[in-house]
Amino acid sequence: MRINKILIGLGFSCVLAFSSCESVIEVEPEFQRDAQQLFTNLDEYEYALTGAYALFRETAYFGSGGQTTGTWSTLPDMMSDNLVQTNEDLGNWANQTNWVYTSDESDVELAWNAAYAVLTQANLVLRDIEQFSETDPARVNSIKGQALAIRGMAHFDLLRYWGESLDRSSTALGVPYITTVDIENMPGRLTVSETYDNILRDLQEAETLLGDIDEDINSSDRAYIDQTVARAILARVNLYAKQYAAAADYATLVIEAIPLATRDEFSDIWKDATDAEVIWAVAFNSGEGSAGGGVFNAPSNRNRFRPAEPLLESYNEETDVRFPAYFSTRELNEVERVIVSKYTGRGTAQDNLVNWKVFRTGEMYLIRAEARALSDDPQGASDDLNTLRAARIDTYAPVVLSGQKLIDEIALERRKELFAEGHRWFDLKRTTRTVQREDCGPSATSCALEPNAREWAWPVPQSEINANVNISGQQTSGY
Repeated sequence: MRINKILIGLGFSCVLAFSSCESVIEVEPEFQRDAQQLFTNLDEYEYALTGAYALFRETAYFGSGGQTTGTWSTLPDMMSDNLVQTNEDLGNWANQTNWVYTSDESDVELAWNAAYAVLTQANLVLRDIEQFSETDPARVNSIKGQALAIRGMAHFDLLRYWGESLDRSSTALGVPYITTVDIENMPGRLTVSETYDNILRDLQEAETLLGDIDEDINSSDRAYIDQTVARAILARVNLYAKQYAAAADYATLVIEAIPLATRDEFSDIWKDATDAEVIWAVAFNSGEGSAGGGVFNAPSNRNRFRPAEPLLESYNEETDVRFPAYFSTRELNEVERVIVSKYTGRGTAQDNLVNWKVFRTGEMYLIRAEARALSDDPQGASDDLNTLRAARIDTYAPVVLSGQKLIDEIALERRKELFAEGHRWFDLKRTTRTVQREDCGPSATSCALEPNAREWAWPVPQSEINANVNISGQQTSGY
């Protein structure tokens, strides 16, 4: 596979083992080792694992910077009906927001390569680690469990964009699933169903292994994947796969481990002043990109993407704690406009430099609510919806809903709760497969996307088609 022709960066800046480092962002690759070289001790495996975590900060994954935006962070809201491109933008990302991407689109290739770079690093961590199982089984479980969880999640992220369907049993094209480090490997695309099989296998094994370790992976922060994170990933994957009982069960385990933030705590989440309800966050430091950098409230005062009016109108500005946490006003040329301030920065900084919250407990309540609603448990679903709303909205009055009204309200709450966290495009894809922008903006050339449009699945990059003989006949339908 073309992406395997890279050198694997190892983070050796920590003198001691990975577990002794205060934060994953302190561990940076200082040299590279060829992918064919083997590790000789568990310290080296830990350093390689650090390299996998570091790759999530790339601008084509969760990071943003310059003219590249976070493929799995900010872009899903930009491509949907949540954000509107403004005249303050220079036309960056127009192909994605107008759904006119093609196989030679550079950002599509960057995203593909970014995910497979993470996967290659995870596979490097997994290669031959079993040789240490007898001497230090708990540490092997920890390293292996984290790497398997990373491998399962990154493949799932690829499936979300490139899968021609997200149905569990679909025989439509999914994505190549790589489990080895082999520069000659040229895997073809599996079906969606086969891709799910591999994702769930890796995640379930990760959950088991991470339950049999010798120390707390996240004793000081939420920067690493422990058993609770593995369960959160499984909850999300099972919701997409419409395996509702499993989705609800995993979400329940996470909810029991990490409670919702209080209304007083909620705004501090977005300034990294608390880790309340944060299940897993990718940690960012100066010079490593940022969350929403260059997209929202840029330090230059440019506001490239603004929140859509129907979205803003769905909040109660006076009682909903999310409104002041997510939005504010800023003046430019004596014109006041609403901006997305969710990622402005830590404390009083305005550098867009905060950690990316990949999983929060708020999402787990919504996963369980949706799973219960679609499993003929309207009371349980209503209870979850009410619990989340009561945590966010002052003087909230509980309701009991059922049928389509209940499903619609859960979908609305997902839109409000998870705004600008990388969900909206995928939520539309896995449910209605429609986009109808009521607030389209002056820069848009497309305001609606129909259910049968080819653009719901991205094309495989032309560079991969050219280099990989086994994928050359498997281009996404319609491209």
